[in-house]
Amino acid sequence: MAADLIPPLWKVPQVFRDRMGEQVGRQRAMIADGELLLVLHAPPKPNENQRHGRFFWRDAEGQWSSKDRGTGLNALNKHLDEYEELIAELDRLEEQATSSGEYFAILEQLSPVQRAATNLHHVLQEAREKCPDFRELINLRDRAYGIERTAELLLAEVKNALDVAVAKRAEEQAASSHQMSIASHRLNKLAAFFFPVATLMAIFGANLRHGLEDVWPPIPMVAVLVLGLVMGAVLAMFVTRKSAE
Repeated sequence: MAADLIPPLWKVPQVFRDRMGEQVGRQRAMIADGELLLVLHAPPKPNENQRHGRFFWRDAEGQWSSKDRGTGLNALNKHLDEYEELIAELDRLEEQATSSGEYFAILEQLSPVQRAATNLHHVLQEAREKCPDFRELINLRDRAYGIERTAELLLAEVKNALDVAVAKRAEEQAASSHQMSIASHRLNKLAAFFFPVATLMAIFGANLRHGLEDVWPPIPMVAVLVLGLVMGAVLAMFVTRKSAE
């Protein structure tokens, strides 16, 4: 119910309650009869689609009240503190991030925070313009602007770092693909070189007598196996070595 959003004990102008729906909706400022009601959002949490509203009411006597932050102007300052602390934590994570996955995770959390901070500043700016006598709004608005600006700069920095990480990863994949292409080409050349010989030997069943068929078994077989492994290792080094650019 709409009446449940604004605390029932608050003696706010009825127009405030009439303008509230069943959900919090966007951040906004309501002004009537010399009183101010700020409908703000708590800092968004990761993977959170529903915004949690916070209500800050300034009565005609200049007293501030909050639904869940306590009383007095300090309630609004605590609200701004949460945004500053969250952005500072995301900034710390950005400094430690090294992979595109880590940057994506930061960006996923930072984007809604940045939007909420921008709307927060706009609401306080609107309240300041419509209530010029409420001098305490000046510092609150200025703090909100600082939060918005910090979030914007951090968002731009994360996006740039993400672009660099993605470009670096793409370059590494391109280099790996190029090296695999070279190795495949070398193998194809080796196969083409030995294919005619292998085919002729298979057709005519050529088998040279070397005199080691019955000598000290199975030493000749083991020697041939070791020689084959050594030659295979040499061939693998040749195939996988990087070409000179």
